[in-house]
Amino acid sequence: MDGHAERRAALAMIHRHSPGSTRRLTVGADKGYDCADFVNDLRQACVTPHGTEKIRHSAVDGRTTWHPGYAISQKRRKKIEEPFGWAKTVGPMAQTMLRGVRRVGARFTLTMAACNLARLPRLLAA
Repeated sequence: MDGHAERRAALAMIHRHSPGSTRRLTVGADKGYDCADFVNDLRQACVTPHGTEKIRHSAVDGRTTWHPGYAISQKRRKKIEEPFGWAKTVGPMAQTMLRGVRRVGARFTLTMAACNLARLPRLLAA
């Protein structure tokens, strides 16, 4: 899936999640979503983009980054991203040979369970 298709899918999920919502939402994303069109579409949908900023030519501006919630969002996003990175580097999710949503879903569930088991000794020590 290219970047345009991923951004369209993200907007569709946002609209499906909160059709006609007047409540302000936030959405976290990586640098691939930091483009002017996507950020403008999010703002029109009453969604604050908490995506990681590109170093140059970022579409995420000071309206978002000055707020303390943005820094908190970035720290939480990192905690969410770590298991996915583990699944791709240590687990078998980088290039799965399986086909079908159910089979890939089962592999993903098993991989995330293994990730949690690997984290367990550190969590118990804390």
